[in-house]
Amino acid sequence: MHRYQILLEYVGTGFYGWQYQKKNITVQGTIQKILTKILKEEIKLYGSGRTDSNVHAIEQSAHFDVKNRIPNLKKFISTLNFFLNKKLISVIKIIKKSKKFHARFSAKKRIYKYLIYNRVSSPSIDRDRAWHVKKKLKVELIKQASLYLKGTHDFTVFRASNCAALSPVKTIDYLKIKENKYIIEIQIKSKSFLKQQVRSIVGCLKYVGEKKWTISKFKRIVKSKNRNLCAPPAPGAGLYLEKVIY
Repeated sequence: MHRYQILLEYVGTGFYGWQYQKKNITVQGTIQKILTKILKEEIKLYGSGRTDSNVHAIEQSAHFDVKNRIPNLKKFISTLNFFLNKKLISVIKIIKKSKKFHARFSAKKRIYKYLIYNRVSSPSIDRDRAWHVKKKLKVELIKQASLYLKGTHDFTVFRASNCAALSPVKTIDYLKIKENKYIIEIQIKSKSFLKQQVRSIVGCLKYVGEKKWTISKFKRIVKSKNRNLCAPPAPGAGLYLEKVIY
């Protein structure tokens, strides 16, 4: 068997997330079907992690095993993209790997970013690719609150009820916030994340930016470890898996 890493870009709109489902269209299921068709054998794709419904990827990483070596990767990528580009999925690169490599378990860090359009008018070009927030947010307050999240914490308050992670304790390496006119970009890096963690963090930071919560209240809620106190998670449409680092 030969193992290959595949780097992917996709627009998550219309997909029921990454993970294969029998009754719904997913990113993993769509790519597996095309790989199986081209390679003429049953292919199972293993991703670096799951993205939720409507969440996008700038560079998702996955791997698959195949019986015979792929002779011409450049041609193979072109063939894959012929079928996948119509579904707003692009294969960026395919790399031959040893059997020791695993897209999920070999990953050392993951970087996500979240986009907020903070203006009265909704976006047209980036429709379904950002969170449209009409009320003016105080970005300086958001930045101050975000400092509290860096480092190792129990993030139970940001954890979805059906999260399968063994522990709610995670380490955030950095959380950067940039503002360019009306676009607010939140970038976050960690080895791994809880289910809905990033979207829940963004939802709570929005409350701070709207002055619904003070920074002190934000800290108290994070410390509470009570999921019921969390603000509504930000929509999936604004979230991007930016990079997986090995």
